[in-house]
Amino acid sequence: MKVFKIKEIRKNLNLTIKELSIKSGVAIGYLSTLENDIKGASNPSREVMIKIADALETSAIEVFF
Repeated sequence: MKVFKIKEIRKNLNLTIKELSIKSGVAIGYLSTLENDIKGASNPSREVMIKIADALETSAIEVFF
């Protein structure tokens, strides 16, 4: 079980999942899947990791590792 810090960082920035989706260009459903560690979402692509990290104003390492 991988635990990504997407939700924690997003909430610290007072962003809704919809706002993060708009900023990152990543679908709300996929963000939700990543935030909740739903089966099949444990390996986002490098491109998706960078989009999310950029939208969260941090590094992909901080969010995903």
